[in-house]
Amino acid sequence: MDAEKITLKQLRRLVALAETGHFRRAAERCGVSQPSLSAQIEALEEALGVRLVERGGAGATLTPVGREVVARARIALEAAQGVADLAAAAREGPVGAIRLGAKPTLGPYLLPHVVAALHAKRRALKLYIREAPPRVLERELAEGVHDVILAQLPAAGAELEARPLFREPLYLAVAADHPLAAKRRIASEDLAGLEVLSLSPAFHLHDQIEALARAHGARLNRDYEGTSLDALRQMAGMGMGVTILPALYAHSEIREGSEVVVRRFAFGAPYRTIGLVWRKSAGRAPAYEEIAETAREVAAALIARIGAATRGA
Repeated sequence: MDAEKITLKQLRRLVALAETGHFRRAAERCGVSQPSLSAQIEALEEALGVRLVERGGAGATLTPVGREVVARARIALEAAQGVADLAAAAREGPVGAIRLGAKPTLGPYLLPHVVAALHAKRRALKLYIREAPPRVLERELAEGVHDVILAQLPAAGAELEARPLFREPLYLAVAADHPLAAKRRIASEDLAGLEVLSLSPAFHLHDQIEALARAHGARLNRDYEGTSLDALRQMAGMGMGVTILPALYAHSEIREGSEVVVRRFAFGAPYRTIGLVWRKSAGRAPAYEEIAETAREVAAALIARIGAATRGA
């Protein structure tokens, strides 16, 4: 076997095939044609002298040795990305282009403020922002699609570095004509027997809503899971149930006279912890630390403003 014939491109195609289980979907993810991807996989098999993939009408299945190669390919790709990051840091310092992933339940309500603050500090720094569900973000961070992600902590993986940014309060959202809308604070017993709407399990917020409902005797509605916070708000406004909304979203999207009102809890002050996460092998940690510090300052000001607005409400 000639190791020099193995390329990062081949390894990247193999990992994509392992994760999609299908040549067409893997080709779409890599932005190449299916014949091109197949040729790269075949070239890798030829270089290694072993069969990596069992091909069939239903898709592609890795052989036992193929699974082992994929595990090592991920390590090699991460190391290669670390080399590229290190070179970028040496060349550009805390400037240049950084790919940041954010979940749609947070990004639109925080990042515009963070981007403005960063631009004032580092005009040469460019952030390429992409939204995806949190569990997709975590997978794509490991794959090198993103340099850093805004994520709910704790982040899984010993290979990841995380910096806590802020704790975001969670509110109960109910229709404006719901009996609980007349209350200033929501007690534990108020939740007993309520129908609670949630996002799908693709979002970490789902786990928190489920745990909160279970702890206080409410029922999680599994028939109508929202695909976005807007969907949850609209369903709550139609009286289909109550839901839990993060503070940044609530104060950005819910206005006086809305079909939905939000109320703080009288117990435990539920919250989610948000952080900036990157791979430990990344070579641009100083730039990521600067982004984290700026995001922390911006979020602190936003949360303080929200607290002042809701104090006594």
